Amino acid sequence: MIVCNFGELHPIWALKEQLLALAPILYAMADMRSDYPTLAEKLASAIADGILDGSLKPGIRLDEISLAQQHGVSRTPVREALRQLATSGLIDMRPRKGAVVSKATPEQVENLFVAMAEMEATCARLAAMSMTPIERRRLQARHEAMTALAAAGDPDAYSNANVAFHSAIYAGAHNAPIAEFALGLRRRVGPFRRAQFQVEGRLLRSTQEHDAVVRAILSGDAAGAHAAMLHHVSLVEDAFEAFAAINAA
Repeated sequence: MIVCNFGELHPIWALKEQLLALAPILYAMADMRSDYPTLAEKLASAIADGILDGSLKPGIRLDEISLAQQHGVSRTPVREALRQLATSGLIDMRPRKGAVVSKATPEQVENLFVAMAEMEATCARLAAMSMTPIERRRLQARHEAMTALAAAGDPDAYSNANVAFHSAIYAGAHNAPIAEFALGLRRRVGPFRRAQFQVEGRLLRSTQEHDAVVRAILSGDAAGAHAAMLHHVSLVEDAFEAFAAINAA
């Protein structure tokens, strides 16, 4: 006869329960690694950072060969990075001269943020109505993982995770045309959104704003999710303006 010692099994059951509780967070962290930026996106971010902090002045020509040598890559990702930056208004693509550093006007930046806020708010509203239970759990796990990144003060990792977080909300809207449009607009606004995380205290404030969005989506509060996301993106714009003012001083 087999005798089962339940006292010995108790620690195993407790460990299993702990692992099950951690599963969504571990999944989200692994999922975020798969959402890391491509080489072209990393190059675009590096060039954009130089433009926004004033290291690359308006009028400077960005030579593809020099950039490729500087970053140790081929010209293909450099060309794609410059194409992405052109949609943000940070560079101009001129005939026979190539890419030249430009300067997005305050009006251009404001228009981009207004459009982004409306699109993101729409996605959040639809996500609150349409996300599946597993999508909601993964969104919550992403948010918890990002809270840890904010506490650690890692702006680069947080920025990467932030893109994945918002992309999950676009996908959760379950409306392909809206999600595709939001992603395209996101790429245009991306350099400005990334810069905001250099402002002191912005990481923690961002997670607090995300918390309001996540709580509304998880509870199925469509109107609340719309309002929370609209408020969040307006504060993102404010944070970028603070960054721009500091670097213009």
